[in-house]
Amino acid sequence: MTNTYSIENLSPHLFWDVDKSKMSFENSKVQIIYKVLEFGLMSDWKIIQEVYGLETIKEVTLELRQLDVVTLAFLSNLFSIDKTKFRCYKLNSNSFYNC
Repeated sequence: MTNTYSIENLSPHLFWDVDKSKMSFENSKVQIIYKVLEFGLMSDWKIIQEVYGLETIKEVTLELRQLDVVTLAFLSNLFSIDKTKFRCYKLNSNSFYNC
């Protein structure tokens, strides 16, 4: 994990609801990856790719409880993993708006 970036480098709208001074890329990994995937800009995506790497992003996203269908399709394609392997799909398979 690289220390080149801080939480302040990510889009301000992602963390409007939390105290960013208490967050770090290490301790808030799941929250950061989720927020960037669901609500982030391409610049945010590039930062988390550099900070975490695709393998860590894959490991985290496979265990997320909720993702929208577009994000799920993107991740399924990016990682060449069937969407049914994602935890959110297993938990919410009857929902149209969340995988």
